[in-house]
Amino acid sequence: MTLERAQLGLLAAVAATIPVSIFASETLFTLSIAVLVVRLATRSTRLARTTLDTPLLALAVWTLLSACFAQAPLRAHEDSRKLVLYALFYLGVEVLARDGDRERILHAVLLGGLALSSLMVLQWLFLGYDRLDRRPSGFLGHYMSASGVTMGVLLLAAARLGFGPGRRPRPSDFRLPLVVLAGVGAVAAAAAAGHLRIAEYLFVAALAALAAAVALSARPEVRAGEAALPWLVVPLAAWALVVSQTRSAWLGAVTGLAVLAVLRAPRLLWLVGGATAALLVLRPATLNGRLTIGDASSLDRYYMWQAGIDMVLDKPVFGQGPGMILATYPRYRWPEATHPRQPHLHDNPLQVAAERGLPGLAFFLWWSGALFLTALREARPGPGGAPPRWEAVGTLAALAAVFVAGLFEYNLGDSEVLLLVLLLTAVPFALRVGRAGAA
Repeated sequence: MTLERAQLGLLAAVAATIPVSIFASETLFTLSIAVLVVRLATRSTRLARTTLDTPLLALAVWTLLSACFAQAPLRAHEDSRKLVLYALFYLGVEVLARDGDRERILHAVLLGGLALSSLMVLQWLFLGYDRLDRRPSGFLGHYMSASGVTMGVLLLAAARLGFGPGRRPRPSDFRLPLVVLAGVGAVAAAAAAGHLRIAEYLFVAALAALAAAVALSARPEVRAGEAALPWLVVPLAAWALVVSQTRSAWLGAVTGLAVLAVLRAPRLLWLVGGATAALLVLRPATLNGRLTIGDASSLDRYYMWQAGIDMVLDKPVFGQGPGMILATYPRYRWPEATHPRQPHLHDNPLQVAAERGLPGLAFFLWWSGALFLTALREARPGPGGAPPRWEAVGTLAALAAVFVAGLFEYNLGDSEVLLLVLLLTAVPFALRVGRAGAA
């Protein structure tokens, strides 16, 4: 096997395990980076330059400077290790620049998303995860991480249905997704019997191997099985997102669906708006208690944001330091706040500003702006009104959803969500690199 094919198989395994195991995805990511380093050293590939290089470098340097001036520099530098994950963007650009490989990696994301969303539904139906204080989290450690990843997977799958090849799958094409669903059913049964951990470990390992094998396969029936994935992912991910009772993810999903509607046919916005209005009027039992901004959680966010603003005003240049919000929050907490301690501020821009100061926020907004400009260009119709590629549209919708949801939740602080975002961020840049190489 060549190093290039090994790279493809490893990245497919990373993509499939992001929704089910942060340990597995980060371990496989480390192996993928090692293969990329060897390929770079032997000059069998090279990294493309992108418009994100400068803002990413500036954000990384300022993050490390902020850690130096933090209350506990060693702890702040330890938290800064998450910067290593941004290498996934460059790894993704290199692999996803090839048309066939790009689709295989994104289908691997859907493979993992199918596993996550189906387990969340089973937890809600049969395992007692049907209360606000006990929400389904699937394979992940927290329902917020699960809902954030599910939201992105839902929009990616919806884009595949709306903008991808139009052939409907045959019954035999569903063998691949049904294998995954059978494995998830076994995990749910093991959880009911009190043997969840060993079942999870075995399933994650099998899913990683399956994703790599599918990505490396040349058999047409395997490609047909990949194409069948979104037909199951869309309904299951939507169901899982509803029962997660996570309002920030709901807002993000509506935003992403609106993006898809505008790009597919603007009149579909009426459908998105009508469905949203119907939910607000009918207020089904699952949503009823969450369709409010007057609950304790919402009020606590308001006072939390006020404390965050005070943190920025107190240290506007270098901020409190990465990972320092939990330690410093009690000093800035408003008396009306419900909880005496908070690990983060439930808002991406405010979190960055509080941790890394206003220059850090400026670098973050620079990175975000450059990302969305490129994603918007790639999601536009092609020459002669040709429809945009589903990969570009799905990426734009998913990223828009994550950033809107991130106004009410520090979702980029979840490694699972961050890894998915970085992988999707690579798509529009990989499309540009692929076109340049073909020319």
